[in-house]
Amino acid sequence: MYIDFNFAKRLSELRTQKGVSARDMSLSLGQNPTYIHKIENGTALPSMMGFFYICEYLNIEPSDFFAVERPCPAKLKDIMEDAQHLNREQLDHLHLLIKDLLKAGQK
Repeated sequence: MYIDFNFAKRLSELRTQKGVSARDMSLSLGQNPTYIHKIENGTALPSMMGFFYICEYLNIEPSDFFAVERPCPAKLKDIMEDAQHLNREQLDHLHLLIKDLLKAGQK
């Protein structure tokens, strides 16, 4: 089964969420200043190792990159890490808050 996935668009979305320019991300990855720009414009693709470095830079797992149903994987990861330090009562409150937010979003 073929899945229509736009690698360039997803990279651009995740980079923008991180609040970093394509140039700064390229330089942070040790690449030339246009590296990410070329990927986002569809004129280049990263190597497999380059892809792993991109994911590491974005603080996401490689599977999160392709999980478009999770629009903000780095934020979800942060929330999960913070939630690990909550007690049961706090987790119950958080769970109720999430349910309320989901209901409000459906209205």
